[in-house]
Amino acid sequence: MPKKEHIRKVLVIGSGPIVIGQAAEFDYAGAQACQSLREEGVQVVLINANPATIMTDEEMADRVYIEPLTMPYLLKVIEKERPDALLPGMGGQTALNLALELHDQGILEKYQIEVLGTSIDAIKKGEDRELFRQLMEKIGEPVIESVTVKSIEEAKKVGEILGYPVVVRPAYTLGGAGGGICEDEESLVEVVRRGLQLSRVHEVLLEKCVRGWKEIEFEAMRDGFGNAIAICSMENIDPVGIHTGDSMVVAPALTLTDQELQMLRRASLKIVDAVGIEGGCNVQFALDPHSFTYAVIEI
Repeated sequence: MPKKEHIRKVLVIGSGPIVIGQAAEFDYAGAQACQSLREEGVQVVLINANPATIMTDEEMADRVYIEPLTMPYLLKVIEKERPDALLPGMGGQTALNLALELHDQGILEKYQIEVLGTSIDAIKKGEDRELFRQLMEKIGEPVIESVTVKSIEEAKKVGEILGYPVVVRPAYTLGGAGGGICEDEESLVEVVRRGLQLSRVHEVLLEKCVRGWKEIEFEAMRDGFGNAIAICSMENIDPVGIHTGDSMVVAPALTLTDQELQMLRRASLKIVDAVGIEGGCNVQFALDPHSFTYAVIEI
């Protein structure tokens, strides 16, 4: 895409503190983004709460703010630096949540800040569990039977309907924080309570457990004109039920047949197009090892 000449200063939001051994891709992607922007003559302002990263090196950005990734601190940086654009896609869930808050509070409009990459509407489609489920149903992509709840009492009723074990997935949290697999109502109450607290919209998705299925991922890229490509496939060594961050992931996927690979590849491209992704996106699937049955987990 052609360079936007009116954008001279960009605010990049990092991912903040992460679990050691997990989510290093945010630091790598953020560092690459800072370098690419500066090569184009764009002034880069970076805010990140994690000093133990490559992207917070003073050579990576023109201005580096090592501050808590909260709205008050972000507002101070915006008021001082007055960026022309915001790049939230390099900071994972933390940065995306902050971008949504800036939009919802009218800050982006007030300071005339343009969002680079995936739009606010597309971010909401991908991160809001209920909106995402509805979109998948609309485009004919299978999803695991699930229900969105906003209270513990609702969760108890849904748990009885779905049957245990059930998977809890809070909306708008980094790396599935606050979620887990619940074997009974007692554990469900505990996990849902934590998930509701961590979710920025106080909402969690309860879904039927498909523990034991293969967990397959695709890294896809799409531009603003709708051109998309699947960069690579990945396969978790452990099946669904073991968090990706606690497992090993190999690329490319090693145990898929060509039919399974092409089936999920087509689905990943269909999904990023429907959501309206502009940039990179990780699409996760659960695949029944004994059939061609699959379901979309999340992006």
